[in-house]
Amino acid sequence: METGCTIAEIRPIELKQRLAAGENPVILDVREPHELEICRLENTAHIPLGALKERISELEQFKGREIVVYCRSGGRSQRAASFLASNGFKPVYNLVGGILAWADEIDPSLARY
Repeated sequence: METGCTIAEIRPIELKQRLAAGENPVILDVREPHELEICRLENTAHIPLGALKERISELEQFKGREIVVYCRSGGRSQRAASFLASNGFKPVYNLVGGILAWADEIDPSLARY
């Protein structure tokens, strides 16, 4: 799943502000199912990175909508966002620092792992 696309990034505080302002981006979690049991963001779509290529059709309805991709710390979501962008999804953002940064900056009640 290698691509050469440069992906825009969004910081947790910026995403929180956008959500609070009523914006409604698609938030895609690309972590593994067992990671969802530890902690998760509300109202997110879930497709593990390893299944994204086979399940990309599930996201077709969101083409043209802003998509924010996240994982644990930002690496998998960067690859997923690049893959989505190379397949015509735009705009796509990578959540800088993933759910760990969200826990540090926005919601300290989330479990860290």
